[in-house]
Amino acid sequence: MTGRFFRRRLTLLGLKKPKSLQVLGERIREARKSKGLSQEALALQSNITPSYLGGVERGQRNPSFKKLCSISKVLGRDVGSLCRNLPFPYEHY
Repeated sequence: MTGRFFRRRLTLLGLKKPKSLQVLGERIREARKSKGLSQEALALQSNITPSYLGGVERGQRNPSFKKLCSISKVLGRDVGSLCRNLPFPYEHY
């Protein structure tokens, strides 16, 4: 088994620890859906592109503080609530 295949399999089995950006993206997605907003509507109101917002929600993009503030304002949430307990202590940067 190659390392890449093994890591992917661990993720699929739920044995790999989630990353902070993935959790942040999930929190944004949940808040967006609870407000009844589409990705396009949130992106438009936050002054970002829908593809960028999709990347943030998937944990593939690291939004700047300015963009995170814009997203949280539209969602009616404070930035701290979206970032609570992030990053995880086991992550190294």
